[in-house]
Amino acid sequence: MQPKIQLLSQEMVDKILSEAFTLMREPGIKVQCDEARALLADHGATVKGEVVRIPESLARKALASVPHEFDLYDRHGRACVHYGGDAVHFDPGSSGVHILDPDTLEHKSSMTADLARIVMVTEGLSQFAAQSTSVVCNDVAQDIGDMYRLFVVLSYSSKPIVTGAFTSHTTQVMIDMLAAVSGGRKALAERPRAVFDVCPSPPLIWSEFGAQNLMDLARARVPAEIISMPLAGATAPVTLLGSIVQHAAESISGIVIHQLANAGAPLVWGGAPAIFDMRQGTTPMGAVETAMIDAAYAQVGKSLGLPTHGYLCASDAKVVDAQAGLESGVTAMIGALAGLNMISGAGMLDFLACFSVEKLVIDAEGIAMAQRMLAGIEQRTPTLATEMFAGIAFKGDFLKQKITRQLFAQEQHLPSSVIDRGSIRTWQQGGSLDTFGRAKARVKELLASYQKPALAPEAECELRGIVEREAKKAGMDRLPVLP
Repeated sequence: MQPKIQLLSQEMVDKILSEAFTLMREPGIKVQCDEARALLADHGATVKGEVVRIPESLARKALASVPHEFDLYDRHGRACVHYGGDAVHFDPGSSGVHILDPDTLEHKSSMTADLARIVMVTEGLSQFAAQSTSVVCNDVAQDIGDMYRLFVVLSYSSKPIVTGAFTSHTTQVMIDMLAAVSGGRKALAERPRAVFDVCPSPPLIWSEFGAQNLMDLARARVPAEIISMPLAGATAPVTLLGSIVQHAAESISGIVIHQLANAGAPLVWGGAPAIFDMRQGTTPMGAVETAMIDAAYAQVGKSLGLPTHGYLCASDAKVVDAQAGLESGVTAMIGALAGLNMISGAGMLDFLACFSVEKLVIDAEGIAMAQRMLAGIEQRTPTLATEMFAGIAFKGDFLKQKITRQLFAQEQHLPSSVIDRGSIRTWQQGGSLDTFGRAKARVKELLASYQKPALAPEAECELRGIVEREAKKAGMDRLPVLP
């Protein structure tokens, strides 16, 4: 039995949805895209200027057409990530602008080499079912930043990808890039390699880009992941329930736009909400209340039969310290027990601004603990215990039993060297390293064992050609040299 947490009663879920449908009628949703407004008007929504009032009947129809499940595929065409039900997967956090220097502990502008390093390490960590476009590459033109990040990940990884675009133009280019390594757009639609984050603007706004992105992804049948970001007390009501209602209204209105563009296209009920810290004026992603909003909105999405996503396993600490471990571990466990299909955020510090590869490998250990918790307690022997007491004669000799050797690896998760379970003498003989020191060593091990996955020469040529063409348009004579 998979253990679960649920923070809401069914009555409360119904109230949240009822108020979300009300908000979509009054005050309505601000839709800044002409094409999306026209699409909504053609199907019964009331449009006045940029404000669209969406009837519940139209919203319900759109919700009913969203697939309850779909898969993401790796480079070899294998289904590796299942969106739907209570399947739980993890990927690293995304869109950081800094990288933590492990030697000086400075927050430095992230570059191509940093993203490649993150991807290589993630490739060797089985706890991560997917990659992400985890940091901005500040050594390329901003106009191609989103597609370039995808290019780096596609060059170094065979795993599925959680990504996103910054402009409508680059959405289409990124779809072409994915098609180049998937055998064409039709093959990509049949076996999607990536999911794209798409964000409404709080409160209750779909920008021209956001709405256009939803329609473009739907028509290409590339999965979209709606990332509503209510900030409780600032850009959303101060109560957790109020923010969850806003999340539902923003997400459902996006679903209507998406499904009107192409009914049945795959979509994820996701988000990256937070509370607003009234003392510091910050957005704490490691706060337990932030995790509670995620768990609750996921419960609402699950009640509608939708695939889910959340942004957890991150920390607001500035270095990889006890706070980073506490916040990341607790929120990862909450997300896992809430049954979120994809949990993003591992490796991230400083309100999602900074990425640490060393934190990533530490987070992988916390994720492994959450995955072991999800596996639950299973009966593996005919009797629970009585047979194993035969011949024991009140002695603690279970270590000698054959069944102990057979089953211990199934009953116990065996962590990597990042986790210290040796004696103090063993620890001292190993250099008395703390967790961060052991993480640095683990990163070196993973980089040393990394093998770049092969990409068909014609696909590699097409992929690079697309990126070089866009780079020239952005004023770049050449791309950075990949490590």
